[in-house]
Amino acid sequence: MARVPGPATEAASRPIAVFDSGVGGLTVLHELLVSLPHEDFVYLGDTARFPYGEREPAELERFALEIAGLLLGEGAKLLVVACNSATAAALPALETHMADRGHPGEVVGVVTPESQLAVEATHNGRVGLLATPATVTSGAYARAVAAADPNVELVSVACPDLAPIIQSGFPFDQGVVDTVHAYCEPLRAARVDTVILGCTHYPLVGPMLQRALGRDVTLINSGAAVAHRVERALAVRGLESPATDEGEYRFLCTDDVETFRTLGTRFLQMPLGDVRHVDLPATVAS
Repeated sequence: MARVPGPATEAASRPIAVFDSGVGGLTVLHELLVSLPHEDFVYLGDTARFPYGEREPAELERFALEIAGLLLGEGAKLLVVACNSATAAALPALETHMADRGHPGEVVGVVTPESQLAVEATHNGRVGLLATPATVTSGAYARAVAAADPNVELVSVACPDLAPIIQSGFPFDQGVVDTVHAYCEPLRAARVDTVILGCTHYPLVGPMLQRALGRDVTLINSGAAVAHRVERALAVRGLESPATDEGEYRFLCTDDVETFRTLGTRFLQMPLGDVRHVDLPATVAS
């Protein structure tokens, strides 16, 4: 079915933009593709500046605003920040940026949806968080969990090397298993019954995490929570795609295209197809 947008449907026919520091956000995109099959998507992986997890908040905010500007230039109707570190550091600035350009409220991060799901899931009021140092230090999850329920206790564990290990590729060896177990030990000791995976890379080691934490611990990842929030945001603003066929998706990255395609296929669990290299202001000089 051909897409011929008229004046009333032009905005709704534009793509949803998703970005992350690397390929981890493809775990979010996968859920969006399944939940919103008629939408078009454009995904940007800032692989030249990966990882984001130990960068300063001001630097992450600058990166996020650069990426938002580029994705608005690609015609995005809504921006999904599929990076926990960037969401924690830059969401208010991105909301202002989008509003100033005529897109008020059209940005969705990963922190609040995950936190709300975790609060709803816990039975004993003890929730764990595994995340990058930048995300933990920001306090974004602590604030979001407290806003959802001030009686829920959050136990946070910074995992400085877990995302880079996952990003570096497969297969995983015993060293990865040992690293996962070490990060999970404080959460087991705290007897949490729910754990937020505070980085979009972490679902790729979900089975290892589940085994290390115990089968009765609920793992919360951002994919389904973000898809629900995006679906609602589109409906409220009348921006659902008018198409009835499957949407298209394409990819941008700031480093090597073939490396992104090879690793990204494993994360997305679908063919990547078109991948285009782009330069952002800071990546040109780096």
